[in-house]
Parts: sequence; structure tokens; C-alpha cells
Amino acid sequence: MALTLQGDNHIDALPYVDQGYEDAGVREGALRLVEEETRRYKPTKNYLEHLSALKSTFETPIVKAEFDRISARQPMELLSMKRYELPQPGTAQKNDLAAWQEAVDNSMAQLEHQVGRITNLELLSQYSVNEWKLHNGFLTQMVEHEQRKLKQLRGKVQEVNWQRKTEQAAAGAQLQTLSNHWNALVHKNFEIEKACVELEKELETLREKLGQRNSDVPPEEPQIAQ
Repeated sequence: MALTLQGDNHIDALPYVDQGYEDAGVREGALRLVEEETRRYKPTKNYLEHLSALKSTFETPIVKAEFDRISARQPMELLSMKRYELPQPGTAQKNDLAAWQEAVDNSMAQLEHQVGRITNLELLSQYSVNEWKLHNGFLTQMVEHEQRKLKQLRGKVQEVNWQRKTEQAAAGAQLQTLSNHWNALVHKNFEIEKACVELEKELETLREKLGQRNSDVPPEEPQIAQ
């Protein structure tokens, strides 16, 4: 029973009905057929063109640039620690007031940054427990939602498999009936052909006997009219 899919692909198998998949050499033979078809298959067009284009809100410009970097096999830029350094003016700028002012401003910015970090740590120690509880609750809701979706999808997959099994079982029974009918007709035709051959032999034997009988009978002499 062949099923026609999109394109010129045909499936001629009933996995729920066919037997012999576990026999020795079957798997190796199937793999050889797949390898042979893979070598011969040369697509002339995009076989995914019937699918809609992938749209993802996750691929931001920054993420896209990172994917492009990975595709180009370029190394990742190292994290710059320059903003955390506190360099003092060099020897040539030892008496430069502007250079010292820049260094002081940098040290004050670093100090404020550390103060901000300390403040964040204090806030974290005070409010982080409740925030983490809320976040964990949100994650739990997400997990439960996805688990329900997964259960629904598995149910749909199970329904599809049961439908396939039912349809293939019905098709297998029909194929078995047709196969039995075909075998009966072949056997009947063989019996008819055998009977015809035997009848032809009997006819040939009767013809031979009739020929011999006619050859044994002497021809009648013609009678003279008085």
C-alpha cells in the first residue's frame, strides 16, 4: 500500500503490520539502500520552501552579531578591565594638573562604583529572599505550563499513532484478504490449466486410437450395380 507525500516520494510500508524487521541482515540492507539513495539524491530546489520563514524575537542585533562571529570562526573579544584600573599620571605628566585631575576623577568614579556595589549587596541581603521566592514561583508556573503542553502534545502523538495503527491494521487485513484471494485464483488457474493439459492428452490419445481403428478397417469394395 503506497502512500504519496509531497513531491515524488512514496512510502510502501506498514510498520504496524509488516514482519521481519528484526531478521538478520534486514537493518544492514536498509542502511545500504539509504546510503545508495543519499549518493544519488541531488536536490535541484529548496525542499523547505513550502515552510514559512523562521521568526524569532530572541535574535536581537547583539545575538545576531555574535552568531555571525561564531559562523566566521572569529575569537571572542576579551573583557576589558581598563575601566577598573587606577593608573597614576606617568613621569612625563607628573606636574600636569589636568592629568592628576583625570586620575582623581577616575578614582572617585571607582569609589562610587564600589559604594554602589555595597549598596546593592545590602539590598540583596534584605530583599533577595522574597525576590527569589517570587522568581522561583514564576519558574514553577512556567514549568507546570510547559508540562501541560507536553502532556497535550504526547496525547496528540498517541492519538496519531493509534490512528495510524488502526488504519494500517485495516489495510493489512484488506491486503491479506486480497492476497488470499489472489493465491486462490492462481491455484484455481493452475488447476484449470492442469485439467486442460490432461484433456488435451486424452484427446490426443483418442485421436491416436481412432486413427489406428480406421487404419485396421479394410476399405469397402465398390458394389457393381445390377
